[in-house]
Amino acid sequence: MPAAALTLVLLSGFVHAIWNVFAKRSGHKAVFLWWCQWAAIAVFLPFALRELAVLQPVSPVGWLLAAASVALHGVYVLLLAKTYTAGDLSQAYPIMRGTSPLLVPLLGVLLLQERLPWTGWCGVMLIVGGIALTGDWRALFRGRRSAANRTLPLAMAVGVMIAGYTVVDKIALAHLPAITLNWLSNVGNLLALSTIALRSGAMVKEWRLHWPTIVLGGLLAPGGYVLFLKALELAPVSHLAPMREIGTVFGALLGIFWLKESRGASRIAASGFITAGIVLLAW
Repeated sequence: MPAAALTLVLLSGFVHAIWNVFAKRSGHKAVFLWWCQWAAIAVFLPFALRELAVLQPVSPVGWLLAAASVALHGVYVLLLAKTYTAGDLSQAYPIMRGTSPLLVPLLGVLLLQERLPWTGWCGVMLIVGGIALTGDWRALFRGRRSAANRTLPLAMAVGVMIAGYTVVDKIALAHLPAITLNWLSNVGNLLALSTIALRSGAMVKEWRLHWPTIVLGGLLAPGGYVLFLKALELAPVSHLAPMREIGTVFGALLGIFWLKESRGASRIAASGFITAGIVLLAW
């Protein structure tokens, strides 16, 4: 695997975890994310226009793939707002990021004719096992009505959306450049969040209290994903998508030490499994 692809995907995971901390710390999650889309759209518009200026006419298939990507990203951002309203970052983030490594290699192999050796599958299993260890499964198995129980299905649904848009975006990159594709997804996110945001009555308050992290989150969220899309241009999705889940470790650590969330020991211990899985995938 090219070292550049490995570097890009690990940096993407860290950037993704940082802006998720901002989303979790916000007041009204959907409004915060709505403002972030405006920031991202404004900042990346010149780069998208520059790409489109030299781009060959996009085929109908390309636009269809772009529409599918926009739809998946839109559902993702709605579910993300609900997930962070329901639960802790250090509990929700590992679950929603852990669902994708389980699904993406299967989709990459089945739909994109990619090949993953047995060592790669061992790496995926280690990553998924480590992510499972960071989750609060005890409350679920005991049947308690807790925030963990309410958060689990939402976080898993977010993971399904991540798996879906990762595979669709990998195919769409053959028709559209990375920044343009990501910019279109930001527009879709804005449209998906608009009804909730406009009805919330919290738009002015959210901007006044959190505008610095809104602007920074608007840069980091698409910036981190563009890094991942650039990595996809260099290596197969079934190798890179699980590796991006090193952000799970970053997210758990940031939730524990920055947001002062509980159950730190088991989630930190899980980082060893995840790191071992990443080494196997890279090798």
